[in-house]
Amino acid sequence: MSIRLVVLLRHSLLPASLLALAACAPAPIYKPTPATVAVAPNMVTQSPDRYANADVIWGGRIVEVRNLPDRSEVEIVGYPLDSSQRPKVDNNGGWGRFIAVMPGYVESFDYPTGALITLAGRITGDRPGHVGQADYVFPLVSVAQSHVWTASELQAGRSNVSFGVGVGVGIR
Repeated sequence: MSIRLVVLLRHSLLPASLLALAACAPAPIYKPTPATVAVAPNMVTQSPDRYANADVIWGGRIVEVRNLPDRSEVEIVGYPLDSSQRPKVDNNGGWGRFIAVMPGYVESFDYPTGALITLAGRITGDRPGHVGQADYVFPLVSVAQSHVWTASELQAGRSNVSFGVGVGVGIR
């Protein structure tokens, strides 16, 4: 094979294979509404009135489930979402904490501590509380839909192919 053909194949196959890998990524699970805002939980705590009744699509890691007589509250450390709305926990630090308010009883077995979750809902206010012994203000989100991610869903559409540059030694 000529060098020219090898170079041509290398330059045409690499972009095509990267495009094919990107096409495998799952679609987002929730569609934004006209009232959906792209804001992090820690930004809402700084200006709660500005975001009152705004719709959000947030995700993160479950910290705790609290079942109350008429609702359940799920405390979540928020993280940015990828293009498929999966929480990106490999990011440096979280986005702040928030409380997802769900009607009725939520089985903690279905929302285990440490699991990743994505939800769609509406900001309904905030509440002072504590993280450890530190004071904290939690945005409250009335949940319309939620999804707890399984390990296989988190890996779906992610390539285990990596590209790199290296040096090799051959012995003749």
